[in-house]
Amino acid sequence: MENSLQIVFATGNLHKVHEVNEIAKGSGVSFILPPEGFDPLENGETFERNSYIKAKEAAILSDSISLADDSGLCVEALNGEPGIFSARYDSTPQKRIDKLLANLAPFGNRNAKFVCAMTLVDGNGEIIHQVTAECRGKISKVQSGSNGFGYDPIFIPDGYTMTIAQMSDELKNSISHRGKALRMMIEYIQKNLI
Repeated sequence: MENSLQIVFATGNLHKVHEVNEIAKGSGVSFILPPEGFDPLENGETFERNSYIKAKEAAILSDSISLADDSGLCVEALNGEPGIFSARYDSTPQKRIDKLLANLAPFGNRNAKFVCAMTLVDGNGEIIHQVTAECRGKISKVQSGSNGFGYDPIFIPDGYTMTIAQMSDELKNSISHRGKALRMMIEYIQKNLI
């Protein structure tokens, strides 16, 4: 595509920016990190609200169109925990996995879903578009795989026998909550902004 739109992706996580750029390849949309000083206070009570808080801060810092995602793992037997607190469930990725597996140990129901809410805002932080997507699956009893991050080593998507962390980036991006939400958002951007 000759037209290309560069959008600030509201995260401090370079891995996430790389992942969304992989998914967006050839779409006419590319993503960059926000400017120095990006440190939003994620105090919303929903994934949608937190994605808006991040997108608005990135837009105001950069004075440009910004996209944010807020995502997390919701485990049925734990009443949706860790949910919006997925990244703050414990102090390190490994401790978060260990805590989740320990909390889930007494339950037979291992159903879970990854949820991703994305918010696109203009340079003033006004909402242009919002989408939410899910990837349903189960929590494994043991962690396996080294690809991906977060809870990927213990999440087995419906229809698969391996964790997300055992999948190639291409397969993961084709079925993940973030991949689904981003493709919906890119379709909107292509129709309305490019």
